[in-house]
Amino acid sequence: MKIQIFCTLGPKSINKKFLKSISNQVHLLRLNMSHLSLNKLKKNLVYIKKISKIPICIDTEGAQIRTKIFKKKFFKLGKIFKIFDAKSKISLYPEEVKSLLKKNDKLDIGFEGLKVKIIKKKLKYIEVKVISDGWFEDSKGVHVTNRYLKLNCLTKKDLKAIELGKKYKIKNYALSFTNTINDVKTFNDLLPNYKKIFKIESSQALKNINGIISNGKNFLIDRGDLSKSTTLEMIPVAQRKIMKSVIKSKKRVFVATNLLESMILNKSPTRGEINDVYNILEQGASGLVLAAETAIGNNPIQCVNYLSKIIKIYKKYGKQIRY
Repeated sequence: MKIQIFCTLGPKSINKKFLKSISNQVHLLRLNMSHLSLNKLKKNLVYIKKISKIPICIDTEGAQIRTKIFKKKFFKLGKIFKIFDAKSKISLYPEEVKSLLKKNDKLDIGFEGLKVKIIKKKLKYIEVKVISDGWFEDSKGVHVTNRYLKLNCLTKKDLKAIELGKKYKIKNYALSFTNTINDVKTFNDLLPNYKKIFKIESSQALKNINGIISNGKNFLIDRGDLSKSTTLEMIPVAQRKIMKSVIKSKKRVFVATNLLESMILNKSPTRGEINDVYNILEQGASGLVLAAETAIGNNPIQCVNYLSKIIKIYKKYGKQIRY
């Protein structure tokens, strides 16, 4: 089976130079709805389809809380501030989360260390206290760490994005934060004749992994958000368990997050990153997914080239090595 490369598109890669240069290496172009408006999605679809024949995948927002803020702010330990406050323009998305959050809930915000505890809940806002300082930035994931919060598996924006995708003949769709068997069935019912990828990125998904795998065909392990639901040191264990189960079912599994993270700034990867990617291939991955590396990184073309090189080396030497 051919090992595939997926690329997440963003400001550094939605251009003619990138799309033309990777035409023979990349198998799927990912558009992340967590960072796109519907208007921007439409413009991107039109632009990409004019330049490239590589299939496009619309990646939904899914069942995740996200931040909204006009300009990022740093909050120090012990600081108390309001969320859903019109004056400060700090809020959370989707709207339904307002009614679901409770006093004493703990929120892990983004990847910059910010953690808060809800100390007061009012009709129009929640008041939180910083228990670990960090940045509050726009469009960052928020994880409720003390309990499971049931959110709709698709947002209203997701449903509109899917309709737009159908209009532009997009055949690939990814469900972010697939948590339950019902999530898989809902997505399958919505898109019966399309190619679907189910993303595994939460502890809830790990609990329901057998049922999720039974009802889907293609899976993506997002190690970034998964690391917020479990500890960092457990990611290798979770990754191997998921991959083993998927491969045993003779289905396809892809791996994303931090493959070549250092190349966001640097022109070459670290030895550890190369070894990580090679290990993923040894474990039986059907493909590799570049995220920030190609969306916002300084070296998107070089990232694709390095993945191609590692895949080539694996195909040449992988089966020769026996431990």
